[in-house]
Amino acid sequence: MVKESDLLFAASDVIPMFPTLVWKVQLKRELHTAIDAKILAAIESMGREESELGPGQGWQSDQNLHEREEFQDLVACVDKVAKSALRFWRIGDNAIELTGCWANVLGKGAAHRLHNHPNNFLSGVYYVRTEPGADTINFHDPRNQTGIIRPPVLELTAENTDQVVVSVKNGTLLLFPAYLQHCVDANSSEKERVSVSFNLMFSSFTENFSKPLW
Repeated sequence: MVKESDLLFAASDVIPMFPTLVWKVQLKRELHTAIDAKILAAIESMGREESELGPGQGWQSDQNLHEREEFQDLVACVDKVAKSALRFWRIGDNAIELTGCWANVLGKGAAHRLHNHPNNFLSGVYYVRTEPGADTINFHDPRNQTGIIRPPVLELTAENTDQVVVSVKNGTLLLFPAYLQHCVDANSSEKERVSVSFNLMFSSFTENFSKPLW
C-alpha cells in the first residue's frame, strides 16, 4: 500500500484558464470632482419628472449622453481606459467607440436587476455619487454550468465563489466584458446613488470582425 507521504511528483501546477477581467480605475480627485459637477448639473437639466425619487424608485436618462458637451471629459477617460484594456489583451485594432451612455439614479430601496449588455464588446460604469450602503456592484460567474453542482466550501475564495462584490466610490470607473452579468443591491442609504453606464464596440466591426474565421 502506497502511503501518502511516499507520493512524489516530478512536477505540479495549477493553470488558470479563461479569466474574466474587470478594470477598476480611480480618477484623480481634481479630475473627478470637475466631471461629477458637470454630470450632476446635466442630470438636473434633463427635466426629471420628480425632484426626489420615492422609496424603491429609480431613473435612467436617454442613452446618448456621450454626445453631450458636459460628458466629453468622462468620454476621454473611458476611451483611455478602453484602449489600455485592448493593449493588455493584445487586440490589434484599437478603434473602439461608445455606442451608448446613460445616467442611472437609484433612490432609497431601489436596486438594479441582474443583466448584461448584448451587442457590445465592453461595458462599464462611472460613479458620480455614492454613499455607504450604495457603494458596491455585484459581478456573477459567467460560466452558467458551474451552478449544476455547488458543494459546501470551507472558505470563500476567488476560485470557488460565484459572485464578486466590488466596492466603489466617487470617481471610480469600472470596465468589463459586456457579457459579464452584474447587478446592484438595493440602495440602503438616505441619498440617491448616481452613476453613468456605457457600452463600447469596435468601430469597424462589420468590415473587419464579422467575417467568418474559417
